[in-house]
Amino acid sequence: MSEHRRKPPPPQGGGRAAARRGQSGSSSGRRAAPRGATGSPSGSYGPEDEERPYGSRAEARRAAQRSGSGRRRVAEPSRGGRRAAPGGPGGAGRGRAVASGKKRIIDYPRRDKDGWHRWVPSWKLVSGLCVGFFGTMVAAAGIAYAMVGIPDVAKIAEAQNNVYYWADGTQMVATGGERNRQSISFAQIPKEMRNAVISQENKTFYSDSGIDPKGIARAVFNMAKGGDTQGGSTITQQYVKNAMLNDQSQTISRKVKEIFVSIKVGAKEPKDKILEGYLNSAYYGRGAYGIQAAARAYFNVDAVDLNAGQCAFLSAMLKGATYYDPAGSTSIDPAATPEANSERAKRQMQDTLNKMVEYEHLSQEERDKYTDLPTVRNPQSNAQLGGQIGYLVRLAKSSVVRNGVVSEQQMERGGYSIYTTFDKKKVEDLESAVQKVYKEEIDPEKRPDKDTHVQFGGASVEPETGAIKAVYGGEDATKHFTNNADVTGAQVGSTFKPFVLAAAMNWGVRDPDLGPTQSQDERTIVSPKSLYSGKNDLKIKEYDGTIWKNEDGEQWLQRNDGRVSLGDPPDYKISLREAMRESSNSAFVQLGMDVGLDKVKEAAVDAGLLEDSLAGAGYPSFSIGVSSPSAIRMADAYATFAASGKQSEPYSVTKVTDKSGTIYTHKVETEQAFSAQVADNVTDILKTVVEEGTGTNARLPGREVAGKTGTTDGNKSAWFVGYTPQLSTAISMFRYPDDESVKERKFLEMYGTGGEETIHGASFPSHIWKDYMEDALKGTKAEKFPKPEPIGEVVNDTPPPSPSPSPSPSSSETEEASPSPSPSPSRTETSPTPSAPTSTCEVWDWNCNNGNDGDNDNSDNDPGGPGGSGSPSPTSTETEGNGDGNGDGNSQGNTIWGSNG
Repeated sequence: MSEHRRKPPPPQGGGRAAARRGQSGSSSGRRAAPRGATGSPSGSYGPEDEERPYGSRAEARRAAQRSGSGRRRVAEPSRGGRRAAPGGPGGAGRGRAVASGKKRIIDYPRRDKDGWHRWVPSWKLVSGLCVGFFGTMVAAAGIAYAMVGIPDVAKIAEAQNNVYYWADGTQMVATGGERNRQSISFAQIPKEMRNAVISQENKTFYSDSGIDPKGIARAVFNMAKGGDTQGGSTITQQYVKNAMLNDQSQTISRKVKEIFVSIKVGAKEPKDKILEGYLNSAYYGRGAYGIQAAARAYFNVDAVDLNAGQCAFLSAMLKGATYYDPAGSTSIDPAATPEANSERAKRQMQDTLNKMVEYEHLSQEERDKYTDLPTVRNPQSNAQLGGQIGYLVRLAKSSVVRNGVVSEQQMERGGYSIYTTFDKKKVEDLESAVQKVYKEEIDPEKRPDKDTHVQFGGASVEPETGAIKAVYGGEDATKHFTNNADVTGAQVGSTFKPFVLAAAMNWGVRDPDLGPTQSQDERTIVSPKSLYSGKNDLKIKEYDGTIWKNEDGEQWLQRNDGRVSLGDPPDYKISLREAMRESSNSAFVQLGMDVGLDKVKEAAVDAGLLEDSLAGAGYPSFSIGVSSPSAIRMADAYATFAASGKQSEPYSVTKVTDKSGTIYTHKVETEQAFSAQVADNVTDILKTVVEEGTGTNARLPGREVAGKTGTTDGNKSAWFVGYTPQLSTAISMFRYPDDESVKERKFLEMYGTGGEETIHGASFPSHIWKDYMEDALKGTKAEKFPKPEPIGEVVNDTPPPSPSPSPSPSSSETEEASPSPSPSPSRTETSPTPSAPTSTCEVWDWNCNNGNDGDNDNSDNDPGGPGGSGSPSPTSTETEGNGDGNGDGNSQGNTIWGSNG
């Protein structure tokens, strides 16, 4: 072989220049000529075996132009290196990008993969990112842990005042700045209290790290859903939460901070100190922070003297005193009644005691000593909130909490301005009217068995808006805790009858030939002239004419007060206007049955009464007031009639502000509960009650007044509820022991109270109403009620079946004549229905007749009282011979009110 390499053949069609271009394209990174331009099998210029496909340079240039470039181009760089020419060395056709150049720190998208594979991260990349993320989180957690401090329970945020304002914008009272809290040492906290809380709240307290991962996970999940951030579930977390009162915002950042503080506290602080701090800072209700304040608030003892039962009881309060305090919190939630709260507290207390035994913190022998709730004292108020101010403040505060503006604990911390609807002058006028009766008529020293425990309640509501203008809650908020204007308990008696009438005018009575569920078209709207029997001991029937019987097969004989029949025999028919005027039980009980007690209940709720205050809707007596709504609700329901059927919810707060500005503004919303035609006709009939019937003591000279008296079975409560176009007011009177030494409290009879043989709505309640309304409306224009449009049809106007003459109205509009009852009706009067069962009624024994005395569930009392001698004897001053017709009359001859008493 020659020492010299054979010289390659000269390039064809372009000479040396074309060859150089081919060589430089493959060596310098410039794009190689297309395969079609060179004819090379590989598409590149080889130094030895390449052949020239073109005959001249011009042909080569034209070929290059046809391939997409008319001039020399620098090859486009590829991802990760230079892009090889198509069909590069060693390959045929287009090849994969060749990796070359600098190596990237993060190879993503991946340079050595094609298609979707380029976007799948490598395991190295994934693991690196995870390590980096968790490393960052650990570093952040370490910084956060280092930055948070351990809270000092002694420096828990100072409480600020809440300032309450009258309706005119003047300050009523500033209260709340003095927090009821006193710290005690760990040794002074009974071990039973410590063990009760640990057993119920956090049994692993002494062994855990201070946080509950599951609880935190729940909180995070809740926040992710947009829900409320939940509190800590360990004692350590709850202690930290109590100590961070300055910041109780429901945010993730605050919750994270709380978690880190809890971890640090759990790691740095002794468990005994944490438990001491928690029990000294927790809120137990009644404004009491800490175990010492709670022991005083509930038992009036020092914490060190608490027994195991009391400790278990107080641990229940930590779950929320609103629903566990036996005193009840109906102003915040109607379901939080004293009875319901006591039951909940007892269940929780017993469960705690059982767990203490289970975890060996208490012996079974000691546990068995505490099977009932401990005796709890009545809530106390500070002297600043004496008189009516305490009732007003609690009413406004509970309204704010109930509406979800702020929580009860936030209110306790203070810093809010609460603007109320209360009219200072009206509040003072109402208190003066009640005090006048107390001072002049109620004498516990003179009549200790009759005049003790006498209580009044009252409320005044503006019909147009529902604004509560005044309340009377009791003698003094520092002595009598329960707000008599805002609680249920005292039955309303005949003041419930307007709702029966409204139901009859709104839906009508049912057709006796059709089924019990009837459409509006199948019913008959009643007129005030419709006739119903005013007969005493009336046998009550179903709407279809069959005799009503209870579940035991017992019939119902409805009794009128004083055993008086209204109307002329034999059917004793009277109009509904007369029946309302004389407060006839029998007429309205039968009317309720004809309409349907479900509709009566619906009418009461539509008017503004709370459904859970309505009782006995399955019995005929429902129509005559066995329910126990509050005075506020009764005033508001009657205000619906005053406003021509427009119902507005009662409210006591117009606005709430804090340091950030206004956080709540009340918006008055009204609903048309009844048509104006129905409401105005009810008002017109209730005007008759005041002008000519049982409510004449409530007449206001120069003003139109509508209202109704009410007295209940056994003479245990008496009411007057009435209104003018501008103001609706309800007054209640009852006897109820307000003495914590009395374990089982119940309503007491009022026979002989205040020197009266019986107490009726027409006596003390109506006089209080009149005195108050005269002062409250002084200086305001006397307005008239709307004139009612005619309504309904006269039902039951068929002549009597016997040949006796048609009944003439014995209770005329002028009331010059009265029915003629037997001279001295007694409680043992024989029932006129010998077929009545002789068995004794049980659960509703005062509702039905057993064939002996005809007693009813809620007649407006028997004037003679249990064991009495019948109705009071007529005197020369008596103006209405039938008494009150329903225990509501103004005809007692021996009354202190003279001929109008």
